[in-house]
Amino acid sequence: MTCASCVRRVERALERLPGVAEAQVNLATERATVSFDPGQVAPERLVEQVERAGYRAAVEAVESPLASGPEGVATVELAIEGMTCASCVRRVERALAKVEGVESAAVNLATERATVAYDPERASLDAMLRAVRAAGYGARVLAEPAELTEEGDEDARRRQRALADLCTDVALSALFTVPVVVLSMFFPGLPHVGLVLFALALPVWAYFGARFHLAALKNLRHWQFTMDTLVSLGTSAAFLYSAYFTFASADHAAAGGHALYYDVAAVVITAILLGRYFELRARGQTSSAVRKLIGLQPKVARVIRGGEEQEIPAGEVRPGDLVVVRPGERIPVDGVVVEGRSAVDESMLTGESFPVDKEPGDRVIGGTVNTTGAFVMRASRVGRETVLAQIVRLVQQAQGSKAPIQSLVDRVAGVFVQAVIVVAALTFAGWLLATGDVGRALLPAVAVLVIACPCAMGLATPTAIMVGTGVGAEHGVLIKGGQALERIRELTTVVLDKTGTVTRGKPEVTDVVPAPGLDGGADPGLELLRLAALAELRSEHPLGAAIVARAQEAGLALAEPVERFEARPGQGVVAVVAGRTVAVGTRRLMEALGVPVEPLAAEAERLEAAGKTVVYVAVDGRLAGVLALADTVKPGSAEAVAALKRLGLQVVLLTGDNWRTAWAIARQVGIERVEAEVLPDQKARVVQDLQAAGEVVAMVGDGINDAPALAQADLGIAIGTGSDIAIEAGEIVLVGGDLRGVVTALALSRRTLRTIQWNLFWAFAYNTVLIPVAALGLLNPMLAGVAMAFSSVFVVSNSLRLRRFRPPVEVVTPAAPPVLGPPEPATAGGRPERAAEPR
Repeated sequence: MTCASCVRRVERALERLPGVAEAQVNLATERATVSFDPGQVAPERLVEQVERAGYRAAVEAVESPLASGPEGVATVELAIEGMTCASCVRRVERALAKVEGVESAAVNLATERATVAYDPERASLDAMLRAVRAAGYGARVLAEPAELTEEGDEDARRRQRALADLCTDVALSALFTVPVVVLSMFFPGLPHVGLVLFALALPVWAYFGARFHLAALKNLRHWQFTMDTLVSLGTSAAFLYSAYFTFASADHAAAGGHALYYDVAAVVITAILLGRYFELRARGQTSSAVRKLIGLQPKVARVIRGGEEQEIPAGEVRPGDLVVVRPGERIPVDGVVVEGRSAVDESMLTGESFPVDKEPGDRVIGGTVNTTGAFVMRASRVGRETVLAQIVRLVQQAQGSKAPIQSLVDRVAGVFVQAVIVVAALTFAGWLLATGDVGRALLPAVAVLVIACPCAMGLATPTAIMVGTGVGAEHGVLIKGGQALERIRELTTVVLDKTGTVTRGKPEVTDVVPAPGLDGGADPGLELLRLAALAELRSEHPLGAAIVARAQEAGLALAEPVERFEARPGQGVVAVVAGRTVAVGTRRLMEALGVPVEPLAAEAERLEAAGKTVVYVAVDGRLAGVLALADTVKPGSAEAVAALKRLGLQVVLLTGDNWRTAWAIARQVGIERVEAEVLPDQKARVVQDLQAAGEVVAMVGDGINDAPALAQADLGIAIGTGSDIAIEAGEIVLVGGDLRGVVTALALSRRTLRTIQWNLFWAFAYNTVLIPVAALGLLNPMLAGVAMAFSSVFVVSNSLRLRRFRPPVEVVTPAAPPVLGPPEPATAGGRPERAAEPR
């Protein structure tokens, strides 16, 4: 394919087949994505249809919507050595079935393989291999081809081969073209110059231009016309006309001086080949982001199998494997830390500039860099299931997508070449009638054919999308397709889910207020926190876990024995710690125990007014103090809200939490409009109401209950640290949990869309202006060839400027502490005002 008309032609050919639902062709990636019914049409038939349309094709991949297996179950294939009969098969199956966590094991004697389904949380490959060996057989894990290796990037190798071949053709073509131009311009009167020019121009026209002629003839069989048709028509007209005069005229010198246009044919072909070389090289750079992501995949991993540490290819790691990661190494697969502590640099995937501390129980992502300490992790996702592999696939799918604005290009491309041929024919006829000179009429007609460039139109949108989505992936922003880019232009409102999006999504202790007279030594507050944490050690309540976590962060020793523990649902807990009765819970619990709370009543009201949850602590029947807990604001949330406002967007906070807490969070981050106490199934209704009021809405969320609202919104932005359902519903995914990624996504999308618009403007303006200029005889065909060749290079180079994009850097002064006082004035209906901050 060479231009936008080729794209449209392939799409139409494929969509004519029964069973094909949709065909999307991308000129920049040279790929077609076809949705089809395999019961009606086979992939081989799709290839035949493309080849009938005049193009070459091969099946790259066929993906079927397969039913997923049980949640939490992984499969692995083992190579079994030493089996001789059916009893061996049964013996190996029984040995594997006895391993804890193995769901099923099927052994095939003919292939000497065992297929094992297992729970990677409970079973490990090491245990399976030990079991098989204990039964008297040899065993090893079968490797599957690594999904993410630069060596496996066949597309890159193919592009390099094409570049090398094209470079050779350009150099050899120029070797013949230069003397043709010199003789034509400076020595047109030499004896037999026509024969010399013919001999020099023939290889250029017949051999190096063969790609244009053959493609034009192949398309002509189906009555189709492409960019190759224009080039072939123009250069052939100039060459054959010159050849006729060279051999038909008795005076070759005279003929060469007045009627030969070999230089036009040679220069146009060489210039277009040179333009295609630069275009192909530039297009290769548009996919550099994907190659960078692929390069993050380590090639080897250290696993513990059979009680020994082994170095194996990363593609052989299986779920449940124990993987050793040393300082400075890239993590080979996704998993969970089981031993050791370290800090991991996740910047290439999340955009987070600071390393993230990891300890046992924390999740780590394949492709990220371990910085300081060593640790052992249990592999959970490998191969195609890793976050890195999914990101690569998502970016590749996005790069192959089309923006709606591309439909205009497709419609124009469908008739463009035919229209240019008609204009060229009219130009030739007009000049012939005006001058009576075939040579004078031929030049402007050839110039019209050569100057026309649907290539630039075809590359305007896909190259910008390729670069934009690739750059987004480098900054932790995954844009799923071109449609999302266009919607961003019209956005007026951004709705932010509170929990897990603006806030961390889990309670933390924010205030420790000891009662007057509490005996706590130098720091009564730490003593209050220690006693409360000891009482909550056995509690499963999130607030209790938060209190224990805060005490551990403070380095408090929680070793004293808990002699008795009682959980009171809805109230709190009562425990006996080292002979002291400690009660931690609500005001209602204190009243039930007869503990007066008046000494700290005013302080408790102040904390509650700030949207915090107050927990009372009593020791031996006396009030010891209060703790305040809240879902705290994520770092950067206030900065992100301020940046969104600067982009001219209205920001709305959406939450199912109460109005008091919602307004407290809203004030901290600078949001003036709040929708609180919204049930999960009503979030989409809030988005609908905003749309009914004329707003174009982007919804940002992370939870399962956000998925309907994400789907309802004009643009759904999912936080990548949230649920898989939310990520699936979002059209833009933020790999990290930082809300500032929303600003990066919007800024990058706007910049990408502007680039598309400029590309299309110049592509259309180029043809609109220069075709009439050529028709009027004001443009030499050789200059037309050079201009046409470099118009595509200009469009691709303009798209590559997106690689210099940097996320907006906003420095915002933190918001003032929440204003005290009740935040929700009642209306006549008993519901707080929603459109503005309460008085």
